[in-house]
Amino acid sequence: MRGYAPASPDNKYPHRYLTMPTFKAPVRDINFVLNDVLNVGQLAEFERYADATPDIVEGVVDEAAKLIENQIAPLNQAGDTVGAQFKDGHVEMVDGFKEAFQAYAENGWMGLSADPEYGGQGLPFVLSKAVEDMLCAGNVAFALYPGLTQGCYEGLEANASDEIKATYLEKLANGEWAGTMCMTEPQAGSDVGAVKTKAEPQDDGSYLLNGGKIFISSGQHEMTPNIVHFVLARLPDSPPGVKGLTTFVVPRKLVNADGSVGDDNGVSCVSIEEKMGLHGSCTCTMQYDNARGWMVGKPNQGIQSMFVMMNKARIMVGMQGLGQCELATQTAIRYAQDRVQGKPLTGGDDVPIIAHPDVRRMLLTMKAITEGARVMAYETSLYEDISVASPDEAQREAASDWVELGTPLTKAFCTDAAVELGSLAIQVYGGHGYIKEHGVEQILRDSKILCLYEGTNGIQAMDLVRRKIKMKGGALPQRFFDKVEAELETYAGDAPEVADALRTALAALKDGTAWLQQQLKDDPDAAGAGAVPYQRAFALTWLGMNWLRMAAKAKVLPDDAFKQGKLATAKFFAAAILPEVGSLCSSIQRNASLTMDLPAEAFLAA
Repeated sequence: MRGYAPASPDNKYPHRYLTMPTFKAPVRDINFVLNDVLNVGQLAEFERYADATPDIVEGVVDEAAKLIENQIAPLNQAGDTVGAQFKDGHVEMVDGFKEAFQAYAENGWMGLSADPEYGGQGLPFVLSKAVEDMLCAGNVAFALYPGLTQGCYEGLEANASDEIKATYLEKLANGEWAGTMCMTEPQAGSDVGAVKTKAEPQDDGSYLLNGGKIFISSGQHEMTPNIVHFVLARLPDSPPGVKGLTTFVVPRKLVNADGSVGDDNGVSCVSIEEKMGLHGSCTCTMQYDNARGWMVGKPNQGIQSMFVMMNKARIMVGMQGLGQCELATQTAIRYAQDRVQGKPLTGGDDVPIIAHPDVRRMLLTMKAITEGARVMAYETSLYEDISVASPDEAQREAASDWVELGTPLTKAFCTDAAVELGSLAIQVYGGHGYIKEHGVEQILRDSKILCLYEGTNGIQAMDLVRRKIKMKGGALPQRFFDKVEAELETYAGDAPEVADALRTALAALKDGTAWLQQQLKDDPDAAGAGAVPYQRAFALTWLGMNWLRMAAKAKVLPDDAFKQGKLATAKFFAAAILPEVGSLCSSIQRNASLTMDLPAEAFLAA
């Protein structure tokens, strides 16, 4: 991606004022969140993460940023304009993608948090997500290739036999082979229980799979000599619905006894989708014709096996949204700093548009959402590490509860925000934002799918309301309420304006939570109708807590510009955005039941 080009001196070509923006990894902010706000160094106290000292963490972030900025982000424009191509039964990648994938793998980024037993580096999950944040900002289409490989690794590590792990995990962890997860079928989108792909048992313990899958990211490409598919299918004697699903590992090419790549398996890509965005990512329609596979986990427990991977995949998609938020925000800020147009309201000569109040409102909104969401996404990932590494059972349970709560919030809020901020970035650019050559409209096109796959954001909201706020008698939201109150007690004096707004938001969220918990018993449709606004209200309250902590931590920093940016943005968030919580929770209680009143046939009545 090219850098900004100044306006021509004679203004001969004003429509060429700027070209494509250059991505710069937000290393300073990432290190601030990890070290100052979340104290990621606490993980080094656990034996599993003894090497994850602050120096190591900062070194990893710095090195990843260099590779992403220099080799991967520059491919983003070609990925969008050229895209993956399906020719003669094969997927052709964008020039440079294969080399970038190999560089990413060879430098250990694929297996950053993978088990050292299988060739990984064994570093914290949260650190791998920080790298993913940068990767998804630099080139989100490219990020799907390592992302799906990591997802496949996670699914096999959690559920597969030792023999299957020995065959596949190291190859996935080091990026020698790529991976996918294959769930969706034409008749089975969100309703995975409708999956029809069949798996017939064979005398040698393997299975022959027959059927088709759609919307399979990274389903076929030539960047690696083999692709490992984690497939949801149905045994001949399985019961109907989700209770009859089983998972299988199905390699594109069979694996020889010595671990080398063997003959073709019956796995093929028959087409790729032409999409609104993410053109550099191949989204494949896959066909399994007597494809040989091996069962992962127990029969008819595939949905449990798949959800181990899907929960982490939802955090991954949240990181994709966060990355696009970052790209939209920094792109809009740099444009606004350079674009000279219009006189200030106070009079005088033309000024950069960042001087205009409404442009500042948009930029501060983008900055407040992006930086606040980064803390939420990283904190959810940090709790994932604590849930597996802490020697204390009570601490593991509490951390697991936080992951349960934070996963739908991270996935839904960060991806909704990517669309919102992508639109705001176009608005900052004005007409130039609508023109393809400037690249900013790509953010909006790339981001929309993030709200849809791995469970739509409406499904995330239903998960939050129907499951998470009821679990353990409401213990999950109560943990959050207690945490916010504890942070208020600790930091209120450092940022009183933020603290006051947060107290008001917390009270409204508590009230909204209690109302929904009751409606789940009295009027489930009303609870369902209020789920999405409640999810936003919950996430914004979490962001309010984040801005309280960031303001307190920033006050003692020696970097005046960074400190000033944090403190001003915290006050803006508290005054301009956090009050949404009260209105959202109020409207849920007033209007949710009205959603079901209109008969379906009356929606298009003449």
